[in-house]
Amino acid sequence: MLDCNPIETLMECGVKLSKFDDGTKEDSILFKSLVGSLRYLTCIRLNILLAVGVVSHYMEAPTSAHMKAAKRILRYLKGTIEFGLFYSSYHDFQLMGFCDSDFFVDIDDRKSCRGFVFFLGDCCISRSSKKQPIVTLSTCEVE
Repeated sequence: MLDCNPIETLMECGVKLSKFDDGTKEDSILFKSLVGSLRYLTCIRLNILLAVGVVSHYMEAPTSAHMKAAKRILRYLKGTIEFGLFYSSYHDFQLMGFCDSDFFVDIDDRKSCRGFVFFLGDCCISRSSKKQPIVTLSTCEVE
């Protein structure tokens, strides 16, 4: 993947992965190694956290669609190599938080996903992305 073409988007729009994909079976050891390396990288690249979480659901029986999604993350990283977190000694300690949720994110179990990130000044101090434990029947939107 060193000579791959870089891309600007992390995941394809509208593509929903499933554990019941009809693609050819991939080597699970190679896939687990790739996803493990990507999970390690999420410590400094928070923008890939959701995509890595999505592909990590399929480590037991990966198919060609799952491998394609994981390789797309590598192509995105190639195109955005200069991105990252920088922790400075900046003294503006304004607390800022962002949250979001996605209704019906997993087509296998119909559960939603929610996430948040908190910054103190320019530094990320807390983050989370989690699938909800129950199936939601309705949503609401707040701005």
